[in-house]
Amino acid sequence: MKFLGRFFKILLILVVLLVVSVWLYSTTYHPKYSGELELKNISEEVTVYFDDIGVPHINAQNQEDAYVALGYVHAQERLWQMELMRRIASGRLSEIFGKDLVSVDQFFGGLGIEEAAEVTIAGLDKTTQSYILTQSYLDGINQYIEEGKTPLEFTMVGVEKEKYTIKDIYNVFGYMSFSFAVAHKTDPLLTEIKEKLGDSYLNELLNINNEYLTINRTSIPTKVEATFSKSVAAIMDDLPVSPFIGSNSWILGPEKTKNGKVIFENDPHIGFSQPSVWYQNHIKTPDFEIYGFNIALMPFPLLGHNREYAYGLTMLANDDLNFYVEENNPADAAEYKTVDGYKKYEFRDKTIRIKNEDDTTFHVKVSKHGPIMNNLITHIIDDRPIAMNWVYTQLPNEMLDVSYKMSHANSMADFKSGVARIHAPGLNVMYGDAKDNIAWFSSARLYQLRDSLSSKTYLSGSSGNDEILEFLPFEENPQAINPSWNYVYSANNQVDSVRGKLYPGYYQPQDRAKRIVELLDNKNDFTKEDVANMTYDVKSSTVPNIIRDLLKSVDKSDLSASERKAFSVLESWDGNYLKTAVGPTIYNRFLYEFLSATYKDELGDSFELFINSQLQDEVLPNQLNRKNSVWWDNVTTKDKIETRSDVVQASFKKSFMFLQNQLGENVENWTWNRVFSVEYEHAIGKAGGLLRKLFNLGPYETIGGNEVINNQIFKLDSTGYYKVTAGPSTRRVIDFSDIENSLAIIPTGQSGNVFSKYYKNQTKKYLQGKFVKMKLNQAEIEQSEDVMIFKPMK
Repeated sequence: MKFLGRFFKILLILVVLLVVSVWLYSTTYHPKYSGELELKNISEEVTVYFDDIGVPHINAQNQEDAYVALGYVHAQERLWQMELMRRIASGRLSEIFGKDLVSVDQFFGGLGIEEAAEVTIAGLDKTTQSYILTQSYLDGINQYIEEGKTPLEFTMVGVEKEKYTIKDIYNVFGYMSFSFAVAHKTDPLLTEIKEKLGDSYLNELLNINNEYLTINRTSIPTKVEATFSKSVAAIMDDLPVSPFIGSNSWILGPEKTKNGKVIFENDPHIGFSQPSVWYQNHIKTPDFEIYGFNIALMPFPLLGHNREYAYGLTMLANDDLNFYVEENNPADAAEYKTVDGYKKYEFRDKTIRIKNEDDTTFHVKVSKHGPIMNNLITHIIDDRPIAMNWVYTQLPNEMLDVSYKMSHANSMADFKSGVARIHAPGLNVMYGDAKDNIAWFSSARLYQLRDSLSSKTYLSGSSGNDEILEFLPFEENPQAINPSWNYVYSANNQVDSVRGKLYPGYYQPQDRAKRIVELLDNKNDFTKEDVANMTYDVKSSTVPNIIRDLLKSVDKSDLSASERKAFSVLESWDGNYLKTAVGPTIYNRFLYEFLSATYKDELGDSFELFINSQLQDEVLPNQLNRKNSVWWDNVTTKDKIETRSDVVQASFKKSFMFLQNQLGENVENWTWNRVFSVEYEHAIGKAGGLLRKLFNLGPYETIGGNEVINNQIFKLDSTGYYKVTAGPSTRRVIDFSDIENSLAIIPTGQSGNVFSKYYKNQTKKYLQGKFVKMKLNQAEIEQSEDVMIFKPMK
């Protein structure tokens, strides 16, 4: 007993010490929001007002000083996020997370992002304002590294702080650009479907008519493995930072608004994380002002506004990444075939440093088309050398100047000249101004291949027939300036024709675009409150039609009374993804069972990759209406060729049985909030346990679903639970009739520091569809309680 007494005393002392240590850490390591501090590399005093949500309003006498201050305050809130972002493209995550991320480092380290950055940096004009201000921003970050508090995450994983360079910024550009691409997941999958299942299966997925449709039952098709696509998908899922996915934006001309001035909306869809993707800031000097949303390590905001104009982005989703099958020289594997004879591969040696392990080295083989992916993804089951040709690394990179120009434009024409220089990723750039102009520019280096050549399966690297013929001039890109219908919009939907043809890409289905147009066409007196409410809209304009087409094939006479109740609920559901709605619960399980019965027998383990792809979303409405389809037949049943009716009837019954077992007998209790939730995960919080409680936010109930305006993106799988992984990374509404009261919100908070009062202070409002003000009024800003003054170093 005495032993137990001593044990509990020791345990109590340890607990007290732990609590005191955490308290001391929290009181010491939270960001500094007031007081005075000397800064290097500034010439005059800079005053920073932190408003009630933690946004820094930076008042300086010149832009160089302002950007030094921005770098400092950005680093004190988001240094851990910056550290992760810069490490991805350079293949340095294993240094802090260990051997589990070696495959991620090998993949990204071999893509050529770093090598392209080195070429770009070597050619930069160091006298330009974009370069000078970038260096100022880096000066501020690096001073914080020297003098500021080390974030808790650095201490926990045992990583040393390192100074930042402009190369780190270009590495972030590279990661961002790659995360926008889709072809790396879909092109290898489609190629394998073509090669293993045949053209009939492929053509239906690409919505090419099958004139002579036959089902061959003399043999069972070889199952699709899709190791390439699955490996890349797994790599992207393993990343400790957010991938870029999609977005909404619409801009109303003065004719569509109650006050007769432009109203601008943008909500980019990005993987949810903690901290949030965007860091809000407001810079004001005698000759410049911008209220911006910056990604970690980017000095110039990709979303921004001032009193004169506003701009934002959505993903264009054009196809800027292709795969070429090279042909090795039989006599020398260091050479590959071209139309001009054999050419030597370029070889790059790369080293990965691994925490608590020996370093490992890998080799990258590069053809004229790009890196050979077989060397970068260890699970590829293909003897052919497959090169990745990516516009981002193939053409000159002007993204630093582009982001500078977007935030420093003097007119719409000046703004357009900046975004015309975007090569990759492809972006829909949205613009509105105080002079009543509205515009949409599809900004990318679009290209042309020979007629009839599809870029969605592997191309020939040796024949010379599949090369890019030309890059198109920017003026041929789809765009709209002050259109007669008085609004512009983008929801990652298929863009207008280019040279008489729809430009190939991986566009999202029409759902969100259709709903946006439906709402905009019905009203000509929009207020900013109307637009703000619209950002939280969760009604699908297409799902009721999909349900109607599905239910046409259900034989009601074969249903039990409870099944008919579920049928009735689904039939009458209006497409609104509300917490108390039952329709979305039944629909999403029904959809999963339908897709499983249609595709899983052929696709095997790659089935869930396919059903959570843009490709499946696009093909679904057409597949539903095919009376005859090679995909209806279950290739594993020997004595029967299944029909659409067989597939739909069995799927409905299976979905009902599943939901009954999962949620109980009463259909009315199958509400959406019981299966649908969101959690904002921190890279360290993903480990679970106490770390999850400390760093993560949630899980929370929410409204929304896939492909509604309030796009809460989740994966369909066998579990019957829908965990939101991505959605609006910010919602912004800018009203040029009341510019000082424009609105925004981010999912969690300004700070990435868990001890900051701004770590999660916007979460509740975000989940409720509310907004906070983006302050521009100087008198109001100066009422802030927290004021930091940066003084020049003596």
